[in-house]
Amino acid sequence: MSHKALFIADSLDHAHHFHQVFMRLGVDVCAGSTNQLSRLWTSSSRFDVVVYEATGAARSALGVVEHQAQESETPLLEILTPGDFQSINRPFMERCDYVSSNASLEECMMRISRLLAYHVPQHEGDELRIDSMLINLATYQVCVNGMPIDLTYLEYALLAFFAKHPNQTFSRDALLQRVWGFDYYGGSRTVDVHVRRIRAKIGPDLAQRLETVRGVGYLWHAEIPNAQA
Repeated sequence: MSHKALFIADSLDHAHHFHQVFMRLGVDVCAGSTNQLSRLWTSSSRFDVVVYEATGAARSALGVVEHQAQESETPLLEILTPGDFQSINRPFMERCDYVSSNASLEECMMRISRLLAYHVPQHEGDELRIDSMLINLATYQVCVNGMPIDLTYLEYALLAFFAKHPNQTFSRDALLQRVWGFDYYGGSRTVDVHVRRIRAKIGPDLAQRLETVRGVGYLWHAEIPNAQA
């Protein structure tokens, strides 16, 4: 069953941006403007996450949105302008996160994925443990030696893909299709950039598993190569 999101915004720029986010995450979305909020989000409505553009005149309804999110236990992502972050001064809200209005597609995907995890039941098969690394496939989180690793959504998606397909060599183009999606129009060298960042973040021991296959692409080893002999 796919997730369902409510997206409330008065900016067409944000609407287009988050349409791409929801499409890549496979989330069904109900969208509208601020003046449609009360009609779209009623007591009988059930959403897995609400994304609210809390900028400009829409900030006046923010208190109502936050209250309804808490009452219905619905995860809430607030879109703020960069300057608004300095003025946030209210108690911590569980199931609530914030994102800048100029945030990248990848950051928005990661934040929404983490909020959606509140509605995902945990199962034993939701975790991949590789040496000191734990990949949680339900919450999109990675820990090394018990400490969370700060990955972008695409860094996480690429690492998880490698871990689920050990001992297989994938070309850069194949990785772009399998991880980025068919609608990605950037160059294949972006894979190299993400691999380099992943290696730096997971540490040198685990990075030994991620081999560059010259002239082809990348291979994730089920065992560290030096330990196979």
